[in-house]
Amino acid sequence: MNRIQIILDDITCLSVDVIVNAANESLLGGGGVDGAIHRAAGHELLAECRTLKGCPTGQAKITLGYQLPARFVIHTVGPIWRGGAAGEAGLLASCYRCSMELAIGQGLATLAFPSISCGVYGYPLAQAAEIAVSTVAQVLSGNDQIRKVYLVCFNAEVFAAYTRALGLLSPTG
Repeated sequence: MNRIQIILDDITCLSVDVIVNAANESLLGGGGVDGAIHRAAGHELLAECRTLKGCPTGQAKITLGYQLPARFVIHTVGPIWRGGAAGEAGLLASCYRCSMELAIGQGLATLAFPSISCGVYGYPLAQAAEIAVSTVAQVLSGNDQIRKVYLVCFNAEVFAAYTRALGLLSPTG
């Protein structure tokens, strides 16, 4: 899957069509990557997010990127880990799928995802990485519009987990 690339970087600095925000249901900013994206984009992002009236877990909504190098931000709400029996896997896969479908609908070709639900939401890293990689690969297999998906990792441990997950999908990467 040469259209998927695992990178260790600051998602707010990437020049792509769209970065995906691991948001909370209010879409009004928070901690982690959500707070970093809101700070980097400027106050206009918060103003636009207020008009969206939130977003349910597993779904996605799009805004402009404002002061970010990315033209757009897709906000998706990942599941909070509750032990695995509360539909978390399906909701997490839906975050990736809905975000990519929204990007496709907007004619976008380059996306960057953070490690959705892997921070304070407590999703087990190896499981989250496998869901992310397999869902992105599945959507890419049915679409030629998206040229590149970056899975952006915030530390070496996350990078290693995502790299392992990509290796499980395709030993040649």
